[in-house]
Amino acid sequence: MVQAQLLAAWFGTGYLRAQRRVRGIDHTRGDVPGWVMVTVMSAGLVVVIFGVFKAKITDAIGNAIDSVTGEAGN
Repeated sequence: MVQAQLLAAWFGTGYLRAQRRVRGIDHTRGDVPGWVMVTVMSAGLVVVIFGVFKAKITDAIGNAIDSVTGEAGN
């Protein structure tokens, strides 16, 4: 343990956190399957929202670009 404390003093507390994570002691580790589910659900919501409001979204973006570039009045 003295060696681990010396390495922690040299490299900072990140070394001890990494050592705990490798050994499975770190309880602050994230829930990977949960984050995957959140990411997939968010992507699904984006697809559904874009599918329902595609025309309005493309019109709004087109109008915004036209107002910036000055092509709306032509």
